[in-house]
Amino acid sequence: MALGPIKKVVLGSLAFAVFWILAVFPAVPFLPIGRTAGSILGAMLMVIFKVITPKEAYSAINLPVLGLLFGTMVVSIYLERADMFKHLRVLLSWKSWGAKDMLCRICIVSAISSALFTNDTTCVILTEFILKIARENNIRPEPFLLGLASSSNIGSSATPIGNPQNLIIAIQSGISFGEFVLGLLPAVLLGVFVNALILLCMFWRLLSDVEKDSDVHQISLATMSSPKSLESHECDPITEHVTSQSSPVINRDGGHSKNLKNRLSELDMCSDSCGEIELKKPVLSKKEATDNTLSEIGEQKEERFARGGVQGTMEMTTDLESGPQQSTEESKGQLNRWKRLSWKLCIYLGTIGMLVAFLMGLDMSWTALTTALIFVILDFKDAGPCLEKVSYSLLVFFCGMFITVDGFNKTGIPGSLWSLMEPHARIDHASGIAVLAIVILLLSNVASNVPTGSYFCRCNISE
Repeated sequence: MALGPIKKVVLGSLAFAVFWILAVFPAVPFLPIGRTAGSILGAMLMVIFKVITPKEAYSAINLPVLGLLFGTMVVSIYLERADMFKHLRVLLSWKSWGAKDMLCRICIVSAISSALFTNDTTCVILTEFILKIARENNIRPEPFLLGLASSSNIGSSATPIGNPQNLIIAIQSGISFGEFVLGLLPAVLLGVFVNALILLCMFWRLLSDVEKDSDVHQISLATMSSPKSLESHECDPITEHVTSQSSPVINRDGGHSKNLKNRLSELDMCSDSCGEIELKKPVLSKKEATDNTLSEIGEQKEERFARGGVQGTMEMTTDLESGPQQSTEESKGQLNRWKRLSWKLCIYLGTIGMLVAFLMGLDMSWTALTTALIFVILDFKDAGPCLEKVSYSLLVFFCGMFITVDGFNKTGIPGSLWSLMEPHARIDHASGIAVLAIVILLLSNVASNVPTGSYFCRCNISE
């Protein structure tokens, strides 16, 4: 592609430079307006400088990419409400045998989660959990956070919905969801394995020291213990005294029966003197226990009638009404729990159905939007609070980026650069693949991965 007029080339390069600087350095001192405003500014300059017309700017916006991105965001929000990511946290901490095991789990779980729910969502959800695990077990979080950052990026490249640049590449190139996954899955699996191996080698000494310092090698989350387990540790002081005194004897020799008899005799003496502890209680039959209960209730009623007045009558009325009210509340609570479980099951099945539809080759954008709308209807309440969590700034950034990149392509500079590089970057031999991979790697780190992916798609590498 030949270069355009000098005026268009200069002004288009200036607009793209403004966009690039604000996208890479969103807090530059002379214009700290951020990435989103920077992309809008770049798009506006392309139109003001007449590099592209307003009609061309509107047509440059890729609506399928925006629709797919919006749909996956809404689906991820409802999955978070359905406690999907809590299950991931439980999977990370369940029977974890030491710091090395925890690091490997983080690499695997974050890679799978990023491929299905985008890498941004995975990092946001799991970062807080990793910091909490590290703080409660008194270990350094750096190895685990690096594992999360690297594995989430590697895993997200396995599917078109894993990250924004994959959305652009899959939709603009026309590659189906199944072809995309099959083409990248071997490289992703190898990348996750190599990444975990490198991290283990880098932090082996640190992780080993953590395991040596702790008496128990199992990393656990203290806050995950249930209230019942905490209540089970609360015991009577005398019982606790018996346990603390008798357990060492049981561990040392087999004469625990004699020691137990001595303790029981001490408790009998204490019960005779104080009258507070009763070890021997008569075992009543079911009929006798019922008769005793009814007699006690009758005595209480007689006492209330003896006191007379309105107070006794009100107490009896309260006793009669408390039973039905309590049963009604229990039934309502059980019904709400069943509704909650059914709703969560529908969310999980809907997500699986969306992935199956992707594999069947259905339109990814409309499939994601349809799934998101089904989740909104199933929730059966105002969707405003959930939709407020959507990253609209990212959607606006994409709109500005599409316009800016399209305007820069019309200057002819990308086409000319690609014409110079194409003979050395052909994918029909190993050296060309290596050159192309190095160029994309450098541009992704210098100019950000999303504009780089959009740029190479527009350049039509396949030719």
